[in-house]
Amino acid sequence: MVNRIVYYGLILPISYLPYFFLYRLSDFTFFIMFHVLGYRKKVIYGNIINSFPNKSEKEQHQIAKEFYKHFCDLIVEGLKGFTISEKQLNKRFKVRDRKEVDRLYDEGKDIVFVGGHYNNWEMLALGVAMQMRHVLIGIYKPLSNKYFDEKMQTSRMRFGMNLCPMSQTKKYFEKDFGKPKGIIFGIDQSPSNPKKAYWMNFLNQETAVFYGAEKYAKEYNMPVVYGVIHKPKRGYYEAEFKVITEHPNETAYGAIIETSNKLLEKNINELPQFWLWSHRRWKHKKENTQ
Repeated sequence: MVNRIVYYGLILPISYLPYFFLYRLSDFTFFIMFHVLGYRKKVIYGNIINSFPNKSEKEQHQIAKEFYKHFCDLIVEGLKGFTISEKQLNKRFKVRDRKEVDRLYDEGKDIVFVGGHYNNWEMLALGVAMQMRHVLIGIYKPLSNKYFDEKMQTSRMRFGMNLCPMSQTKKYFEKDFGKPKGIIFGIDQSPSNPKKAYWMNFLNQETAVFYGAEKYAKEYNMPVVYGVIHKPKRGYYEAEFKVITEHPNETAYGAIIETSNKLLEKNINELPQFWLWSHRRWKHKKENTQ
């Protein structure tokens, strides 16, 4: 009952608000989260300080402040995603030049897409399937709350995205959709088992990284494409794709993981406020996995 009250009494009414009001709500939320509550302040500042040790305290503070602003936009944009129309979505989310991905489609090749929690990944999940020719499948971790997990799935899938629980990844790699598919991996989450992770230097820190994207790309001999989301202005996003390799089995162990994460690192270094600094990305330490 409480879940239904929250969904129908709070989430949907906010979702139906025009963007002008949503961004006023975002501005107010920023004031509360940044100036009053200090939401996850220790985690956010710790991540930023460790990632940019050569930046001044003032620069680190500015990154944090701009992140809070962007994060509050993500919250209201995420709520809008429950009711956004196809027309609105196509206006606010676009895929840049996709000719290389289309070429792989014309060659009948399935693809492994990799990317991070940079800019609005939820809007990408909503809108990218309408603008790509591949059947798209997003690997995701189900929410512990089954009611909201179902609502989230319904929202993400209504414009063509398919969702695959992490536990069923292999099943979806082997599933025939009748045309080439693209399976999407988030590469910047903290692995649940660091002993099975690939370790590399990422943002000046020893970092445990999921190896699954490279593992499956090699097992099924699928080209790997890196995707990044740009934010040209508030409320508008563009996805850009770059082929990492068309021949994964010809690459050295870890090369795909290293390359994709270094591309993400480059994006973060250019505009750090758009990455998810509130995530406990470095909760695992390499010395504890020996």
